[in-house]
Amino acid sequence: MTLDSFRPLADRMMEPVVSGAKRLGMTPNVATGLALVMAAGGAGAFYGAGEERLLYLVGAFLVFCNGVFDLLDGGLARELDAESRAGDMFDHVLDRYADILIVGGLAAGIERYALGFLAVTGVLMTSYLGTQAQAVDLDRVYGGVLGRADRLALTGVVAVVAAFVEATAFGFGPVGWLLVVFAVVGHVTALQRFYSALRGLS
Repeated sequence: MTLDSFRPLADRMMEPVVSGAKRLGMTPNVATGLALVMAAGGAGAFYGAGEERLLYLVGAFLVFCNGVFDLLDGGLARELDAESRAGDMFDHVLDRYADILIVGGLAAGIERYALGFLAVTGVLMTSYLGTQAQAVDLDRVYGGVLGRADRLALTGVVAVVAAFVEATAFGFGPVGWLLVVFAVVGHVTALQRFYSALRGLS
C-alpha cells in the first residue's frame, strides 16, 4: 500500500486551502506552475546542501510545498469545474520535470551522478507505467511499492535527517541511501505496474 491510497483523505484536508486559493483567483495551471517552482527551489537547496547541510531543511520544506500545490491544482480544477485533458497533461508533464529536478538536485549535491541516473529513471518509469495503462484504455495505475506521494514524503524525511546526520553505511549517507531506494524500488514498482497492466489487457 502506498500513500497514494490516502489521496481522498488528503483532498478533504485540502478543502480549506482550495477555497482560499479560489477566493484569490488562482487557477489550476497556476498552482501546477507553482508546484514546479517549489521543486526547482528544492533542487537548488539540495544541490547547495553539499556545502551547507542545513539547506536540506529548506529543500524539505520546498518539497512539502510542491506536494501541497500538486494537490491544490486538482482540487481547484474540480472546484472550478475546469477539469480537462489539456490540464491533466500539463500537470503530468510538470510533475515529471519536478521529479527530475528534485532527484537531480539530491544526486548533484552529493556528487553521485550515476546513482542519480538510476534513481531518476526508476522514478520516471514508475510514473510512466502509471499513466501508460490509461493510454491503453485501462484505469490509471497508482499501485506498487513506491508512488509519487511516497517519494515526496521520503524525500522530506530523509532531507531533515541529512541536515543533522552525516553518518555513512557502506559508503552512503542518508541521501545516498534514498537514491538507492529510488533506483531499486522505483524500478520494482514500475515492473509491478507493468505486470498489473498486462493482466488487465489479457
